Amino acid sequence: MSSRAMTEPAFFILTALVDAPRHGYGIVADVAELSRGRVQLKIGSLYGALDRLVGDGLVELDREEAWQGRLRRYYRLTERGRDALAAEAQRLATNARLASTRLRSQRNPITRPASS
Repeated sequence: MSSRAMTEPAFFILTALVDAPRHGYGIVADVAELSRGRVQLKIGSLYGALDRLVGDGLVELDREEAWQGRLRRYYRLTERGRDALAAEAQRLATNARLASTRLRSQRNPITRPASS
């Protein structure tokens, strides 16, 4: 990915493509399920995000199929996309551990002497 930070929708789009290529509505449904409804992509914003991910080399067109008179485009994760997703997952896990550690330490604060 470029120097831009990975957005939550991009994270979930890449995650949706890990196991198989998907078409637009399949990605939208998978992202909603993976995020437990927190990320609700509209088709327009999905294709904008896919265009950016394709431009960054993280996703590529897998195939196009005619379905009910319309063309369905299927996208797949590239190796670069897999690496970027793994790096982002690691970054998020590290941040979550840091926050959890700090929160646990505040539940059992060390008694400090009062200042005079």
